[in-house]
Amino acid sequence: MDSRQPFLLGGEWRGSGRVSQVTAPYDGAVIAEVGLAGVDDAERAVGVAASALRPGLAPYRRAEILDEAARLLAQRREELAQLLSREVGKPITLARGEVDRAVDTVRFSAAVARTHAGGGVTMDAAASGVGKVAYTMARPMGVVVAITPFNFPLNLVAHKVAPAIAAGCPVVLKPADQAPLTALAFAQLLLEAGLPEEFLSVLPGNGPELGAVFTHDQRVAAITFTGSTRVGWLLREQAPRKKVLLELGNSAPAIVHSDADLDLAATKLTAGAFAYAGQSCVSVQRVYAHRRVVDELVERVLTATAAVGVGDPAQESTVVGPVIDDASCRRLTSWVSHAVEAGADLLTGGSASQRVFAPSVLREVPATAALEQQEAFGPVFGIAAYDQVEAAFARANDTSYGLQAAIFTADLRLAFDATSALEFGGVLVNEAPTFRTDAMPYGGGKDSGNTREGPASTVRELTEERLVVIDHAASPRASRA
Repeated sequence: MDSRQPFLLGGEWRGSGRVSQVTAPYDGAVIAEVGLAGVDDAERAVGVAASALRPGLAPYRRAEILDEAARLLAQRREELAQLLSREVGKPITLARGEVDRAVDTVRFSAAVARTHAGGGVTMDAAASGVGKVAYTMARPMGVVVAITPFNFPLNLVAHKVAPAIAAGCPVVLKPADQAPLTALAFAQLLLEAGLPEEFLSVLPGNGPELGAVFTHDQRVAAITFTGSTRVGWLLREQAPRKKVLLELGNSAPAIVHSDADLDLAATKLTAGAFAYAGQSCVSVQRVYAHRRVVDELVERVLTATAAVGVGDPAQESTVVGPVIDDASCRRLTSWVSHAVEAGADLLTGGSASQRVFAPSVLREVPATAALEQQEAFGPVFGIAAYDQVEAAFARANDTSYGLQAAIFTADLRLAFDATSALEFGGVLVNEAPTFRTDAMPYGGGKDSGNTREGPASTVRELTEERLVVIDHAASPRASRA
């Protein structure tokens, strides 16, 4: 990657008089300077994308491009892992895992490109339909604007861009301010895989400035956004006539019942809370354990926490590297302090050094504390006791979020009860709420968003159903001579 990195506008790599420095979260070193797109660039990118809709790309060609992109991703695994690890401070072993997941995401998208189609309509189910034949076609919705966060700078970009390509939609991508380099590297790879230049632009730049273009330009059919709850719903308000797909925050709960496998629960919950410094919207944040087992669970969790590798993300043993910036460190420190002042017990952690916030476990965090009600986005979680499982369900649901939740239990009936009682888009049994595989429909309700991601789900969102009706009884017969 060059030290001065241009942005991509319809196949043209463009510099800018305005630049932003990309710095490594762990040591603050400047990695590169990136050109920033402006309003004129955004308007031009939308125009270029709109021009790509005619003639568009046939489904077989979309699939071929995505398959080749997946091959290139796998081939450049280490190069991309090193880049995103440096750019966002993700521990290198987890960065490699993200590249592997992106390969899956792109491959799944290729499969959907080959199989997503319309279907037949039984017209003669009504008397008025006799003599008619009908079917539906899946048509690209139009230009898609994708806005992505820093925490998965490759795979979440892949989740926006690859399904859009599979649906036949050109994309204008606005990557996170902290993570444009990985997005630009992925774009270069797609062009090498054969994607027509006009099908993709990548525009680092001022969010509100570019967002105003995207929300008001009538040529943009859909905006797909992953990021903060406040910004997501603001975009939705500003673009009421567009399809706006939102993947937002969470305060992920997990219930550990009295019959749970405590070793399994402690292992999965600790990993789910601390991997990549908890910077995931489904990171474990709230644990409710039955009073009969809470002490044993706490003991196991503290033992697992003590073994977590902390520090330099370039080291193979590191699990908890830096949070993304100093402001995040200050916020986490403040939230932990306020929870303790409100009556919680801090069992371990609670402080930071060089943006590395120590893995932190608290006990009996009050229900009104920020650590319960808001998204921590850091390596910290609380454990509280319950007596009746109904109380645990109520406590888990006592949030404005609804992305994913979990329960650990050996009781199949209780597990099924939890799938109905927990008000979340995904309910996991004997697995942390952090779990995600990239083919599954992933998303939630309430303040967590309004859609489901995963290539099949996203392609459905980005295509429109077109109905074709043919009155064959009224059609002239061709000569059979």
